[in-house]
Amino acid sequence: MRTLNAFRSPDLIRRLVDDIAHLTEHPIKIMEFCGTHTHAISRYGLRQILPERVSLFSGPGCPVCVTSQADIDHAIALSAIPDVIITTFGDLLKVPGSQGSLEVARARGARVEIVYSPLDALKIALNHPKQAVIFLGIGFETTAPTVAASILEAEKNSLDNYFVYSMHKVTPPAMRAILDMGELGLDGVLCPGHVSAVVGWKAWEFLPRDYGVAAAVGGFEPVDVLWSVRSIILQHEEGIPQVANTYPRTVQAEGNVKAQEIMDQVFGISGALWRGIGEIPRSGLMFRKTYRRFDARSVFRVNPGKTADTEGCSCGEVIRGVTKPVDCPLFRSVCTPTHPVGPCMVSTEGTCAAYYLYG
Repeated sequence: MRTLNAFRSPDLIRRLVDDIAHLTEHPIKIMEFCGTHTHAISRYGLRQILPERVSLFSGPGCPVCVTSQADIDHAIALSAIPDVIITTFGDLLKVPGSQGSLEVARARGARVEIVYSPLDALKIALNHPKQAVIFLGIGFETTAPTVAASILEAEKNSLDNYFVYSMHKVTPPAMRAILDMGELGLDGVLCPGHVSAVVGWKAWEFLPRDYGVAAAVGGFEPVDVLWSVRSIILQHEEGIPQVANTYPRTVQAEGNVKAQEIMDQVFGISGALWRGIGEIPRSGLMFRKTYRRFDARSVFRVNPGKTADTEGCSCGEVIRGVTKPVDCPLFRSVCTPTHPVGPCMVSTEGTCAAYYLYG
């Protein structure tokens, strides 16, 4: 607790903000990729205490938010198959599809179970051998290794009723896509700490090398975030962009090699659809041929129907950072955490949820 308090020290926060104000001679645009960073920034009011020359933009770092409408519709269609149990993280339950949601499907009789880990889903499969159990695999490089481990465990136990519908995505290609679109003219990127703990900080070296953009891998306490912002600003002012690791207590250069190996054993790289962005090459994780018998996408053939985006919802623009939640006409008046219109209000990592909770 004493260590945690140090990263929330009001005195250290004031000193960092003063230092940032002194260092910032030119306007700078920084995107925080990770949804957990967005919530930390909003929770601690960091946007309000930074100099006006420092602009922070929220990016596509919320796995639930960036899941395409087509994948949500597919998951709902899977829930309609007789003798199928859908297992999912709770965030996905309320995400609106083109026709309802998993929550609505459950109310209509579908078997949809909330789990906290793919290993929980694996236990359900072990306890219900006559039913197919489909885990909705969602998340970035942080969750994909645990899902891959569940597949290896299913193979070890000769389970033939456990499947995964992979909607997993990898993050660096999405940041490339945002920069290639050029909508914001970003000067710096606050890279995700949890993802980087797996992939390593070297995974972001393309930012200064290919785009001339300053970068820092950061933690999630207010001192962590401000230290990262300070590093990005210093790089920008000196004209020497690089990747600074300001989260060394968790992130190493090469990341978690064992987690990478498990993920790579089960999954191969593929293209993937991202809400608000579209198809991004080499940004998805799909089953390798050896493990395709566990792939719900291949095993179960369903017709999700026509995919339709929710009228008036600005989630796509919010995900790209070009629109703030408060500028969406549905925000707070129609779209709330209790009655979400789009996924950015549903997820605990969603930008709209952060703005709703903390302003």
